[in-house]
Amino acid sequence: MRSPVAGIVTLILLFIVVIVGYSSIFTVSQTEQALVVRLGRPVDVVSEPGLNFKAPFIDTVISIDKRILDLENPSQEVIASDQKRLVVDAFARYRIKNPLRFYQSIGSIQAANIQLTTLLNAALRRVLGEVTFINVVRDERENLMTRIRDQLDRESDQYGIQVVDVRIRRADLPEQNSQAVYKRMQTEREREAQEFRAQGGQKAQEIRSKADREATVIVAEANSTAEQVRGAGDAERNRLFAEAYGRDPDFFAFYRSMTAYETGLRSNDTRFLLRPDSEFFRFFANPSGHPPAAPSASAAPKP
Repeated sequence: MRSPVAGIVTLILLFIVVIVGYSSIFTVSQTEQALVVRLGRPVDVVSEPGLNFKAPFIDTVISIDKRILDLENPSQEVIASDQKRLVVDAFARYRIKNPLRFYQSIGSIQAANIQLTTLLNAALRRVLGEVTFINVVRDERENLMTRIRDQLDRESDQYGIQVVDVRIRRADLPEQNSQAVYKRMQTEREREAQEFRAQGGQKAQEIRSKADREATVIVAEANSTAEQVRGAGDAERNRLFAEAYGRDPDFFAFYRSMTAYETGLRSNDTRFLLRPDSEFFRFFANPSGHPPAAPSASAAPKP
């Protein structure tokens, strides 16, 4: 039969084993990396997630975030190379790539944010101070953000931090300068617009003058061609008339008289004062067109 003392001792030993076992294991999640510190001295870095072991009671596990972290930088004024003041709102994203160096140099994310804010502001002033206001807000913004990120990444490497990205969310003039700059830019744009309109008007006038000149030349050439064709037609008509007259002068005279009747009697208000025996109506008196023959002397009535 077991004594009560043996049972108590067994329970105590079992309790000690549970406590020692519990303090000897630790887990690392997917979003973390762990640093094992023994009596204040780092002894191991665990980057892979899962169950791990450490020395009980004397080792301490420090969990460090492995995800990409955001750094919000408060707006600040930066002077560009053309002496214009800019209000720049920027942010950065980073991750802790070396937990041991991070723990030894900074120790916490809050301290890292403070240090990175200082470095980011310095990089902003250096890079943006080398370019003009227009380059910041329009021409080279993407390139400038890349340069700021590279500088910040080089300076953050000593803290075990890798800067993933730097973005300029907004870069504007201070409120007191915005209206003056806006009016100046508006004046410049209006001047450019007037120059463009003047150049466009001059170009349109040149095109219009060229078109008028070409139209005049084309019309003159067309008139010349028409006159030549008309002259050739008239010559052909005269030749045909002369040929027709040579073949049958009586028919030609009849045709000309019919044409004259058609042309002269076409209008309703035409009035003629002619003798009935005039030459114009000779075909009315005689279909042959010849004047009637005078009566011969033998046919004359005897007194």
